[in-house]
Amino acid sequence: MLRCILRAKIHMATVTESNLSYEGSITIDEEIMEKAGILPYEQVMVSNLNNGERFETYVIPGKKDSGQIRLNGPTARKGVVGDKVIIFCYSYVEDNKIKGFKPKIVLLNSKNKIVRIK
Repeated sequence: MLRCILRAKIHMATVTESNLSYEGSITIDEEIMEKAGILPYEQVMVSNLNNGERFETYVIPGKKDSGQIRLNGPTARKGVVGDKVIIFCYSYVEDNKIKGFKPKIVLLNSKNKIVRIK
């Protein structure tokens, strides 16, 4: 059996931009993506701590070391600049491989700089 398990999390990211006229997605600083193990165009779930919105979209890499977290297209309606979000990435894992499985968690400060990786 396969189970859907948290594989990666970007914790306490701050929204830096919101671009309603873009087609859709979330742009994330490429360095943060790499440290979390999230690939370009991979599906993520985003939870906004400021307004309770929760939505799925896909990731576009932003400029490396920019701290960029941009809501694009319709997702721009789900938050504003300064909102705190948590970005989750899930994966299907076989039961026999779950024991000892640990997600990669990237903790950010208010400037979207990596504070710690668990």
